[in-house]
Amino acid sequence: MSSSAPRQSVTVTDNRTGKTIEVPIQNGTIKALDLRVLKTSPEDFGLMTYDPAFMNTASCKSRITFIDGDKGILNYRGYPIQELAEKTTYLETAYLVLNGELPTKQQQTDWVNDITYHTMVHENIKDLMTGFRYDAHPMGMLASTVAALSTFYPEAKAVHEPETRRQQIVRLIAKMPTIAAFAYRHSIGFPYAHPDNDLSYCGNFLQMMYRAAEPKYVPNPVLERALEVLFILHADHEQNCSTNAMRAIASSEVDPYCAAAGAISALYGPLHGGANEAVLRMLFEIGSKANIPAFIKSVKESGGETRLMGFGHRVYKNYDPRAKVIKGMAEKVFEVTGKNPLLDIALELERIALQDEYFLKRKLYPNVDFYSGLIYQAMKFPVDMFPVLFAIPRMSGWLAQWDEMIQDKEQKIARPRQVYLGASERHFVPFEKREVKAAPAEGVLTKV
Repeated sequence: MSSSAPRQSVTVTDNRTGKTIEVPIQNGTIKALDLRVLKTSPEDFGLMTYDPAFMNTASCKSRITFIDGDKGILNYRGYPIQELAEKTTYLETAYLVLNGELPTKQQQTDWVNDITYHTMVHENIKDLMTGFRYDAHPMGMLASTVAALSTFYPEAKAVHEPETRRQQIVRLIAKMPTIAAFAYRHSIGFPYAHPDNDLSYCGNFLQMMYRAAEPKYVPNPVLERALEVLFILHADHEQNCSTNAMRAIASSEVDPYCAAAGAISALYGPLHGGANEAVLRMLFEIGSKANIPAFIKSVKESGGETRLMGFGHRVYKNYDPRAKVIKGMAEKVFEVTGKNPLLDIALELERIALQDEYFLKRKLYPNVDFYSGLIYQAMKFPVDMFPVLFAIPRMSGWLAQWDEMIQDKEQKIARPRQVYLGASERHFVPFEKREVKAAPAEGVLTKV
């Protein structure tokens, strides 16, 4: 007699009351709301889950990006990142991320033409950017200017109209390189270089960055391809900090420009988009291969004060698949630019760390930031532009996630619960009756 298949559920017993419930399992998850029925009294709100930083909480269902951190797998719409980096362009990958399928030849032609047609920005945008200080950070200028686009396209508020959504997707992907390059040239006091529609998406960005007096800028094909690959690798990465910000802001049904400005702001942080800059600073501080053993020793013994930047990842517990692609691309770039003097330090640091039980036990493998900064530096991008170079390609992923969320009928405006640990109800006391109380230490929760 064959045994029956196990029920797809978990049984939960509330030891406070003895009540037992059966909670269905779907796609490896249980619904947090199913626990609400567990109460100690009719006045009790009900049981909640507590999960700071969403360490084990799925906030959405998605069909865009798959990551298996233990195996080092990253797929866009089912396609391995290594294949896409080798065989596609950024705009082809962006089409895939946004639409679910690789484009036909005609779809690709139409898509590229649409993007190319919308690379120009309104003259008032240039006036707006002129108002920033001469030393304004390009990432701050990018976030502010993308938010300002909301006022140029008021129809974008109609987020439930598919054609309107598509129009804003095209505009944002098309205008990101233009705004980014304008921000850079503002910071160095150069006149803006306008888009050249004869060039590719990445080639056009390079000419807007670096064109001087030459009548026609021709990008180096190796560097142009390297930028394509880096953009492909950064197109999407599932529910990371900035994508979560994009979804959370957009859940209020605000237009995508305002939501994208919030995502850019999240990416601005050093724990997210600024990580490759931290790698460069670490390599500068190490200074030479001879200093690596002392640095490794400091990492192990400093109690976290000295950190090995570019190793380890919140999701990947294996070698980041993007890092493998970038490492191979770095060699081709350095053949054109000359070898970055920090490369030897990076390679030796990687070699030692990957043989050290301390790092292997903690599953600290190189991530995408370990080599990308070296390539960007070799291509003469200033460090301040590194997070901007992250934001340009990630826009396609943010917009794909936004589009998916808008159409998901299970989604509502984002509104997490909290565990309140503050004072219970108390009443106003006049000045003359108030006692002096010592302030709690910064960051410490106190119970009154």
